[in-house]
Amino acid sequence: MRLLETAYMSRVDYGEAWELQKQLVQEIDREERPDSLLLLEHPPTYTIGTDRHPEHLLYGPEELRRRGIQVFQIDRGGDITYHGPGQLVGYPLIYLAAEGLDLHAYLRSLEEAIISLLAEFGIVGGRKPEYTGVWVDDEKIAAIGVKFNRARTRKGFVTSHGFALNVKRNVEQEGFRGIIPCGITEYGVTSLEKLTGSDQSVEEIADRLLPHFVRVFGYEKTATQSEIRSRQAR
Repeated sequence: MRLLETAYMSRVDYGEAWELQKQLVQEIDREERPDSLLLLEHPPTYTIGTDRHPEHLLYGPEELRRRGIQVFQIDRGGDITYHGPGQLVGYPLIYLAAEGLDLHAYLRSLEEAIISLLAEFGIVGGRKPEYTGVWVDDEKIAAIGVKFNRARTRKGFVTSHGFALNVKRNVEQEGFRGIIPCGITEYGVTSLEKLTGSDQSVEEIADRLLPHFVRVFGYEKTATQSEIRSRQAR
C-alpha cells in the first residue's frame, strides 16, 4: 500500500519549513517515514533558486525591511519567486526509484494535480512549453520549483520544495511587485480569488487539492502526521 503522510501547518517561517524538509528527506531516504506532503503558508518571503539573477529582485534592503519581507537563497531549481499569506505552498517529499525515473514526468504531475483542482472551479489551467508552473491564459497561478535529492540508502531520489498556488487576490497585488517572477517579463500572475470572485481560505483549498494530488500520484491511502506518530508509538 502506498501511504502518503499529510499535514496542513498554517503559517510557518520559511527557514523553519526548509529545515523540516531536510529532516524529512533523510527520514524518507532511510525508510523511517512514508512519502509526505506539507501544505502551509509563509510570511512574506522571496526565495531565489539556483538560476540566480539578483537583478530580478527590485526592492533594496531598506524597502525589504520596511515591508517585512525575508530573502532566502535556496537549493531548488528556478529563479526568484514570492511566498506570502494567501498563497498555498506545497512541499511533496516523495521517494522516486531510479528504475524508470522520469524527472520531467514528476513536474508534469505536480502541474496536473493543480490543473485538476482548478477545473473544479470551472477554470481551464494549462502549461507553457518553455516554463514550468500552471497558467490561466497568459497569467501564472501556480509556480513550481523542486530539488531532487539523491538517496543515500537506496537507488533513487527524494524530492523537496514544490509548488505555490496563489489563492488570495492580495498575493498578486503585494509581493510580486518587488520582483520579476521567475525572470519572466512578458506574462503576469493571477489568483484563484481573482478568477472566481469567491473568498476561499487557504486551508479549504488545501483540503480540495489533496484528493487530486493523491489520484495523480497514485497513492492508495493518506494519513495525518498525528496518525503516523500514534502508529509508530505502538
